[in-house]
Amino acid sequence: MSDRFAAEGQRYPRSVRLRASWVALKTIAFKETNRYLRIWIQTLVPPAITMTLYFVIFGALIGERIGPMGGYSYMEYIAPGIIMLAIITNSYNNVVSSFFGAKFQRHIEELLVSPMPNLVILTGYVVGGVGRGLCVGAIVTVIALMFTSLPIHNWAITLSVVVLTATLFSIGGVINAIYAQKFDDIAIIPTFVLTPLTYLGGVFYSISLLPEFWQAVSLANPILYMVNAFRFGILGSADVNIVFSYVMMIAFIIGLGGFALYLLRRGTGLRS
Repeated sequence: MSDRFAAEGQRYPRSVRLRASWVALKTIAFKETNRYLRIWIQTLVPPAITMTLYFVIFGALIGERIGPMGGYSYMEYIAPGIIMLAIITNSYNNVVSSFFGAKFQRHIEELLVSPMPNLVILTGYVVGGVGRGLCVGAIVTVIALMFTSLPIHNWAITLSVVVLTATLFSIGGVINAIYAQKFDDIAIIPTFVLTPLTYLGGVFYSISLLPEFWQAVSLANPILYMVNAFRFGILGSADVNIVFSYVMMIAFIIGLGGFALYLLRRGTGLRS
C-alpha cells in the first residue's frame, strides 16, 4: 500500500478500516476458493488419482515385499507421508499459479495501489492455498482408508500440522510467484526443490534405516520434520522431536511471511 493511500486510510476510524479489511479479505479468499472449486476436475481429481497410484504401487505391491516399518505395516507407515505430500504440493501450486496469473494479467497492481493492507492480500491468497491443501488432504485420506486403517493418535497435532504446513507452502508459493518472470519459472521450485526434499523427507521410509552420516544429512531437510510430525499425530511414532518440528514450522512461517510482506511493500517484480 502506497504512503499516500496509507495516509488517507488513517483519516477513517479504526473500526471502519477493520471492517473494510475484513470485507477485502473475504473477497480475496472467496475468489481463490471459488477458483479451485470451479475447476475441481483439474485441481482436485488429478492429485487423488496420483496418490491412489502411490498407494497401489508402493503400498499394496511393493509394501508386501518390504514388510513392517517402524512397528507398523508399510501401508500404514507411508499413508501419512503420502497425505502430507499431497497437501504440500497442492497448497503451493494453488497459490503460485493464481498469484502469478494475477501478476501476468496485471490486476495484482490494482490490489497494491488500493488502501488494502498487504497483510490482507497475502492472507487472502494463503487462505485459498490452505483450503485447497485441506480439500486434497481430505480426499487422499479417504482414499488411504480404502487401503489401511489410520488410528488418529492425537487430533490436535494432526490438524495443526496440516494447517501449519499448508500455510507455510502457500506463503512460499506467493514468493515464487513474485520472483517468476514467465510461466516456466513457477515450475522451477516444485521441480528442483520441493520434489527432491519431499521424496527424501521420510515419506516412504524411516531415516533410522539410513547410515549414520545420511541420517544427519536428512535432519537438514525441513520437510522431514513436517512429515514426521504428521505421522506422529496419526500413528504416535516419529523419527524427530515433535516440539522442534513445531518451532521450525512456526519460525519458517514468520520468516517467509515477513519476507513476502516486504516484497509486496517494495513491489518487487510486481510494478512495471
